[in-house]
Amino acid sequence: MFDASAVLKESGSKDDPDINLLHVALAFAADDHLGISMDKYFNHANKLARDVGQRFIELLNAGADDDVRTRLAAIKHILCDREGYTGDTETYDDLQNADLIRVIDRRKGLPISLAILFIYAGRSNGWDLDGLNFPGHFLCRIEYKGERLIFDPFSSCKVMEAPDLRSLLKKIRGDKAELSADFYKPCTNRETLIRLQNNIKLRLIEAEEYEHALTCVEKMRWMDPAEYRLLLDAGVLYAKTGKMPAAVDVLEKYIKVAPNPQDKRDAENILRNITETMG
Repeated sequence: MFDASAVLKESGSKDDPDINLLHVALAFAADDHLGISMDKYFNHANKLARDVGQRFIELLNAGADDDVRTRLAAIKHILCDREGYTGDTETYDDLQNADLIRVIDRRKGLPISLAILFIYAGRSNGWDLDGLNFPGHFLCRIEYKGERLIFDPFSSCKVMEAPDLRSLLKKIRGDKAELSADFYKPCTNRETLIRLQNNIKLRLIEAEEYEHALTCVEKMRWMDPAEYRLLLDAGVLYAKTGKMPAAVDVLEKYIKVAPNPQDKRDAENILRNITETMG
């Protein structure tokens, strides 16, 4: 039986390359779907990976070059053309779009949740495929023999050239925004999973579902215990849910490790307000 809590806790002690993106993403989603069989979702993801590998062989046998574009074509054919995975442009902020179980059920989601499936399918075939922490819109990069392609899993594997990236950035950050080398750095597995869950956390906070948001943050802390910013999130949410001693504890820890002096002062103000409330 799939033990989601154990998967999350075990991932917290693993080196980043040893973290399985798919398994942890499904573990994050599992508690919201109690009673369902997880085998269906693992089997589906593994079949995607096998079928991508088979499609790649078919393309080579048909005369395609053994290059990065043929690899991407195999991924696109199986996940986009055959299975219908696409970005949810109509109900983008729906929580289901960041829940990998519902993404698989519905065949649509956010850029980052879709990317996890695309990355899993590629890596399962031994391919060099990473996520890119592009501002406001998660992208993927596939590399082979020195050639790289950046593509958008939200838009049917559209290859993103420099003009496309510049246009996307300006749409998100405004006309004065410019591309930076930082946008091309591969995202670690932990960074990817934290960004996935941040989508859920922020939407829950906006809906004032603080207990659910706190549960989300606690799971994130299991997976990434070194992410000090989660201490602040936890502190605020403990306070919102009336757990004042726990709020004080994690905020004190945050203040000790936060590198930015202004962040420390902001947290000290929050802590002061909490302790005054406690009397």
